[in-house]
Amino acid sequence: MNIGSRKLVIGIIVILFCFNFLAWYAVFEISSQSLKVVFFDIGQGDAIFIETPKRTQILIDGGPSKKIVEKLGQELPFFDRTIDFIIATHPDSDHISGLVEVLKSYRVDLVGGTGIKGSTAEFQEFSNEIEENKSGKVVLRKGQKIFIGKNLYFEVLAPLEDFEGKTAKDYNTSSLVLKMAYGKSTFLFTGDAPISIEKKLAEEGSDISSQVLKTGHHGSKTSTSDLFLEKVSPEIAVIQVGKDNRYGHPSPEVLERLAKYGIKVMRTDQVGDIKLFSNGFSLIQN
Repeated sequence: MNIGSRKLVIGIIVILFCFNFLAWYAVFEISSQSLKVVFFDIGQGDAIFIETPKRTQILIDGGPSKKIVEKLGQELPFFDRTIDFIIATHPDSDHISGLVEVLKSYRVDLVGGTGIKGSTAEFQEFSNEIEENKSGKVVLRKGQKIFIGKNLYFEVLAPLEDFEGKTAKDYNTSSLVLKMAYGKSTFLFTGDAPISIEKKLAEEGSDISSQVLKTGHHGSKTSTSDLFLEKVSPEIAVIQVGKDNRYGHPSPEVLERLAKYGIKVMRTDQVGDIKLFSNGFSLIQN
């Protein structure tokens, strides 16, 4: 190889290195300057991880198993063994069983929920682990706003009644519904809230409009009604669902409704973990 050729090769390598550096720098900048929301592919269950620009870490539900610990390990540095805030939308095992494992593996500063009394062994273990972890507890009620940082807050939209210390015939009706706003970016986390709750939310005048909708009950036909979709008017609908699950989720009826309104559908059973970033103005999918 002559000197001219060698210089050309070196030049190309330098250019490629610079492009590679800029690409990684852009990724770093997106993740370090933005709100990050990860809808985990956790099987047939919900688990949503949120990291704010100030590095506050929030976990909404934990899925049905200890797989959540593995997922968190992929998002957090190995030395980070603390979660600031975990939220249990309701006591069903596909939402709280994984939270038991999180409480065993991480120091959790604060646990939020509706205060409802669960009737399962998983719920009792969840309650025991909160005490063992010495985590603070907070009951989330309709109308509350929880400010996490500048221009970032959660608003509690449901449950529509106070469930503290009570039980419920159908725990789905007690599910938390949370709207998160970061600047102009908005997310609606619906847990397993059924159509009956959606209808009341749509008719009572609450501002439930959101860019991103976490569809209720894993895309079951018991949620995601036409009226609700009209009021929320999302750009993206995320369906957290297990591949080839025995329930047949997501329902063909729900998928048809989403298609009718031109809503982009993202499913964890098809694409795995779904990561969205927001700078407070626009959404970026990673």
